[in-house]
Amino acid sequence: MIIRFSSIGDIVLTTPAIRCIKQQIPACEVHFLTKSSFHTVLANNPYIDKLHFLKKPLAVTLDDLRAEHFDYVIDLHNNIRTRIIKFKLGVKSSAFDKLNFRKWLLVNLKVDIMPEKHIVDRYIETASFLGVKNDGKGLDYFLEEEHDLTVLLPQSHQQYTGLVIGAQHATKRLPTHKLIEVCQRIKSPVVLLGGKEDKERGAEIASASGVHVFNGCGKFTLDQSAFLVREAQLIITHDTGLMHIAAAFDKPITSVWGNTVPQLGMYPYKTGQLKIAEVKGLSCRPCSKIGYKKCPRGHFKCMNDQDIEAIASGF
Repeated sequence: MIIRFSSIGDIVLTTPAIRCIKQQIPACEVHFLTKSSFHTVLANNPYIDKLHFLKKPLAVTLDDLRAEHFDYVIDLHNNIRTRIIKFKLGVKSSAFDKLNFRKWLLVNLKVDIMPEKHIVDRYIETASFLGVKNDGKGLDYFLEEEHDLTVLLPQSHQQYTGLVIGAQHATKRLPTHKLIEVCQRIKSPVVLLGGKEDKERGAEIASASGVHVFNGCGKFTLDQSAFLVREAQLIITHDTGLMHIAAAFDKPITSVWGNTVPQLGMYPYKTGQLKIAEVKGLSCRPCSKIGYKKCPRGHFKCMNDQDIEAIASGF
């Protein structure tokens, strides 16, 4: 059993480990434990034999898991809840090293001793005790179905740049006026992608940018959004789940970084064309390994000083 509870991007980043375990140990049965809200991310993965979902109370989940008689647990989340699960199951296990002390040094003292290794490679190393090695094939994302682009988008937007405007934390997102600048500099069709929480901001951006910008925020399911990512000519995105889905489809990606940094190991994995957009040389960056509701210092230079022309220009 592999465990990873959240989030969309983190779960997509586990897919090489899932594939490598299943393909390199063909006789094994691979199960995955996550939250039910992330069902879509893994439901169509052919390397998973069975999905399990976290239930309340935890004892109910444990009863379900005990019935499976697992031989091994690969813990790619490594928190208190997963440690309880492993202890209660009492089988051989391996846990992902989050490198929290190294991250603390980078965030608080700006001392960078993070390994020059992507988190995907470290996920796979967690299964190395089984003899599993990285096959070098990158991320997986399996769509629920093929969608009709002409139904999802206006006829004028059948070839487009996908601009992912959301991110879980505000300090990982370009401000609205900066996103408008990006859209105004792109003369070809743009499709804004994001969840329901991004719908109003998407409408503001589209209204201020011109008819070449279509606001798709909050209009599509995750599967449809992933399909639109796959069909895009280029993806411009913050550090978010759709960024990793774009990497799974090997799309050209412009990845925009604010208060966090790629050195934390979460940049797009194994993409043919990648541009990292970040403001280097700021003494305050990174100010967090995750993000904040607003800039702790008030100036938000990590996003306000971004080179908008470079972000909009593509490859």
